[in-house]
Amino acid sequence: MSYVVEFTQGAEDDLMRLYDFLLDRAETLEELDVADEAIEVIRQAALSHLSTTPYSYRKVGARSTLRELIIPIGTAGYILRFDIRSPGLVLVIGARHQREEDFH
Repeated sequence: MSYVVEFTQGAEDDLMRLYDFLLDRAETLEELDVADEAIEVIRQAALSHLSTTPYSYRKVGARSTLRELIIPIGTAGYILRFDIRSPGLVLVIGARHQREEDFH
């Protein structure tokens, strides 16, 4: 089975916040490229992993459809929170860096 993966506006806002954070810390042109690459890796990981095996990732809370995908990048990584909304739709609802506080 194949799932359509979509990002909510909140998840898109989170990605922009993470991108801006990486840009603010960039001191060289190479580090500017890192910001672009990080967001691209996050999007590609969501599309490739969640479109085929969304139920194989860590559950969050009591609902079996609310889960998290961990995406390692460098020495840390990012976490995408997503909800399997129907037999054909996965909705990414949030993104954060692993060193940020937990989702609320």
